[in-house]
Amino acid sequence: MKNQFDKHEIDYIKIYQEKGFVSNFYFKDKKFRNAETKVVFEPEDLFIVAEHRYEGMSNPEDMSILYVIQTKNGDQGTFLMGYGPNSDLELAEFFKKIPKTNITNDLNIDL
Repeated sequence: MKNQFDKHEIDYIKIYQEKGFVSNFYFKDKKFRNAETKVVFEPEDLFIVAEHRYEGMSNPEDMSILYVIQTKNGDQGTFLMGYGPNSDLELAEFFKKIPKTNITNDLNIDL
């Protein structure tokens, strides 16, 4: 049997999609958007309800974080972001601006 901690990003994304986190988001030109509706969100519009961090198996500098997100208008989805030496600094700064009160781990499937 596969250990739950052996899961990769795609495994977690599939599990969260089954739980209704189906919206896709992207970050471009300093804007965080819903890929389907094109609605733009500010940091205070986002609620991170779970996160999962990963290190690359062959290269520990290959790091990513999966955010499980709810928005102020009810969108629910996931967003995979690289972090570490090769991360997108504008994206990292955007996520740093999300209010601490909007960040929980309440819906983390590992808890």
